[in-house]
Amino acid sequence: MTDTDVIVIGAGLSGLVTATRLTARGRRVIVLDSEPAASLGGQAFWSFGGLLLVDSPEQRRLGVNDSAELAFSDWLGSANFTDGAERGQGPDAQGYAWAQRYVEFASGPMRSWLHGEGVRWFPLVQWAERGGYPAGGHGNTVPRFHVTWGTGPGVLAPFLRAARAARDAGLLQIRFRHRVTGLVTTDGTVTGVRAEVLEPSTVGRGEPSSRTVSGEVELTADAVVVASGGIGANHDLVRAAWPASAGRLPDQMLSGVPDATDGWMLASAEDAGAAVVHSDRMWHYPEGLPMHTPVWGRHGIRILPGPSSLWLDADGGRLPAPLFPGFDALGALRHITGRGDSHSWFVLNKTIMETEFALSGSDQNPDLTGKDVRLLAQRVLPGAVGPVLAFAERSPEFVWAANPAELAAGMNALTGSMRIDAGALTRLIELRDAQVRSGLGKDPQLMAINHARTYVVDKRMRVSPPRPLTTPKDGPLLAVRLSVLTRKTLGGLHTDTETRVLRPDGQVLPGLYAVGEAAGFGGGGVHGERALEGTFLGGCLFSGRVAGGAI
Repeated sequence: MTDTDVIVIGAGLSGLVTATRLTARGRRVIVLDSEPAASLGGQAFWSFGGLLLVDSPEQRRLGVNDSAELAFSDWLGSANFTDGAERGQGPDAQGYAWAQRYVEFASGPMRSWLHGEGVRWFPLVQWAERGGYPAGGHGNTVPRFHVTWGTGPGVLAPFLRAARAARDAGLLQIRFRHRVTGLVTTDGTVTGVRAEVLEPSTVGRGEPSSRTVSGEVELTADAVVVASGGIGANHDLVRAAWPASAGRLPDQMLSGVPDATDGWMLASAEDAGAAVVHSDRMWHYPEGLPMHTPVWGRHGIRILPGPSSLWLDADGGRLPAPLFPGFDALGALRHITGRGDSHSWFVLNKTIMETEFALSGSDQNPDLTGKDVRLLAQRVLPGAVGPVLAFAERSPEFVWAANPAELAAGMNALTGSMRIDAGALTRLIELRDAQVRSGLGKDPQLMAINHARTYVVDKRMRVSPPRPLTTPKDGPLLAVRLSVLTRKTLGGLHTDTETRVLRPDGQVLPGLYAVGEAAGFGGGGVHGERALEGTFLGGCLFSGRVAGGAI
């Protein structure tokens, strides 16, 4: 007799969705997680809570015309799946099939399912990953980024409630401080796990925890689900997997995920015969800032920028169109790493910062996370929101100056180099300001700004009116040094459309399933090469839901 019906490895969002869907069907489930109870919910707790929804009531109220067909076209333009994927052939066949099903889910039952569980959304839909390429290329044609009321904790809430109910019913155990070290196989079928029992830890959520082993255990089950996340905190592994065609990631990077997100379980699954695919596909960000009060190692936060800042490389040259802030995160990162740079710059002024800067993460958005309407109202009032203001005041990465020459000097002082030429920076700002003063302009970034302001949400609270950077009342000038921030793994364990893990020969590895980031959010890579944003939490929800019904 087995110890339980199903073992789920990982107590993050995808693991909790899988476990609670299974217990709702009367299955007995044990969830194993290496972290203490304080970290229940994993990375999802720290997230901004953004979900890509298609043709939602929130979109329609804002006059946004969306459809599943348009969303899938955008998805394909971003994914750049290999030839034959649409015919079920080649390395992206499963990813393509998952993408089709995900868009159907996001335009159909996703919202009603979550709404029925008590989830609600901020009514002003955001326009993430605008792309800026011709039709058929990367980017969202329309705004689709729905911020959950309550951010990441708000997404987790219904599944935590369900987990508590399942525990009280005797169907669910969550065993913290259990680090799975290997899968047990019997006659080619995965039948259980081996795990180290780590010493108790009282550290807070996300804080690094001890890896001292106090014991070992072996558990058996009819099915094992890998929900252990990606590799974002393992910088050596990230650098090793980064494609050579995109240059080299810098020696010093920031982590957008806690230390336990180390890819450990992916290697263990490979050892048991599972196929890991598309390891070189990743979703990291070039707009990272060191956290002023870090929780985990190399803790970084991402700036969620509006489109008005000048984006400069380490030598002060503009990134090429359409690599404007908020348009193509991976394209900008590849441009930076292709140059061999360790950082880049936003150049703007105080008014643009106050209007356009937001920060990713539940902890950096207390109004949305705490469902505080009075605090939320500050977003449409003059001045920066509190967390942005804290960075502006406390972070050494923010360089303030009265004029371009002084700004260049401050940028060089921060990096200990002379890479920013004062005359060139002055000329660049003058040229940009002349385009704005023309009232029309040929600069593609200025045209993108004007286009963004045709959308009511951007005009009201997200995109600053175009004015010269040197307008006195908008000053002082500001340069922000940006670092590479690791975040998501787009590849992972190769799975079919029922979340069953596949062997390298394409056959099913019996008894093993995978969900969430560990499975590339579905199929070993539902996003292909690029993501549309709002699809990481969504991928955890969808793949967990599928697994909970398929096992």
